[in-house]
Amino acid sequence: MNTTSLPSQTGHADGSSVRLGALVPLTRPGWVEAGRHLLAGLDLAVREVNDAGGIDGRPLELVVRDTAADPERAAAAVDELAGLGVAAVAGEYHSVVARAAATRADALGVPFLCSSAVLDALTEEPTQWVARLAPAQSRGWAIYADFLLRTGRSRIAVATQPSAYWASGARILRDRLVPRGGTVLELDANTLTPEALCDKLVDHGATALLLLVGHPEPAVPIVEAVRGDRRLAQILIGAPAGQPEFAEWDAALGQDGAGIPFLRYLPERLGPLGQRVGRELRERLGAAPCFVAFEGWDTVTVLAAVLRSHGTNRAAIAESWPRVAVEGTRGPIRFSRTPGISVWQWAWPSIHVVDRDPAEPDRFRVLHTGQESAGVRRPLPGLAGRSHPPSHESPC
Repeated sequence: MNTTSLPSQTGHADGSSVRLGALVPLTRPGWVEAGRHLLAGLDLAVREVNDAGGIDGRPLELVVRDTAADPERAAAAVDELAGLGVAAVAGEYHSVVARAAATRADALGVPFLCSSAVLDALTEEPTQWVARLAPAQSRGWAIYADFLLRTGRSRIAVATQPSAYWASGARILRDRLVPRGGTVLELDANTLTPEALCDKLVDHGATALLLLVGHPEPAVPIVEAVRGDRRLAQILIGAPAGQPEFAEWDAALGQDGAGIPFLRYLPERLGPLGQRVGRELRERLGAAPCFVAFEGWDTVTVLAAVLRSHGTNRAAIAESWPRVAVEGTRGPIRFSRTPGISVWQWAWPSIHVVDRDPAEPDRFRVLHTGQESAGVRRPLPGLAGRSHPPSHESPC
């Protein structure tokens, strides 16, 4: 099991530190760039907690384990961290991995605050031990389906790979689209070449292709093939899971990677706290922080508030979830029991559909907001083909 040592993780042989376990994908096949942003947020918040006096005078210590997107490795890490005496476990980006960690934390009686994973069923049964900051997949992907219908895209094809996460996403899209006249065709990206997939899109008359696949393979070759096929010049490529958020997407695809809408969990305008944290994160990362970095900062900030108010006893921490009231980078954070969700849930952080501006791919445009389902509407950039006029830019 790999341990990542950070400057804020100075050991205290006398046991005076308060330990938090952190699960982060730092090596392949994990999404390493997402892990790097998540860890930057976690570590920045730990440093700020310690600069402010720690937890009742005791330093906060982050004990990091690399999950490498492996559920078994994550479960083993929770076992190890529990044995090391951590007060709680935090983090994780990959949904299937987070589910394994949540299941193990629930069995061991270790509080787990999940930062980024969205799979609705993080645990099979309701649990008091697990809370989550990221919105549930059923919430975000339903908003994405609404966006597709609003832009006139109802014949949807999804390129998918075997995974509980992708299967759940396809089901949410189908449940949202089909009752309103849409269709969803699933295409197996493991058996179809990118060129054969293009043929299927033409045969189906698809108006949108959604990438429910891993990055960079096979997402990048699929995008390149579709962009290069004149028959598909008017098709919308989408990536609800957020692959275009990260710089490595832009590096791999350049102009071909722009104009691909994805889900992002940031408000259109960050408040003073979010702006200040964003500047610090940018300095650490050497690039604009994605929403995952803000999720990391919010995670530690919530746990630090809980530790100060309720102490380090694990049962007391778990019992405190419904009493959390913390100002995060993206708004006030409170947890509640949400129908269909087995863990304590922040309902809800901001959810937007955005894309990289084709005219300037390092800028993001907000195309659709979650509030629009409740009747709040905003101007929508044209989405015919790949010629998109400028729209409102997101804050980072």
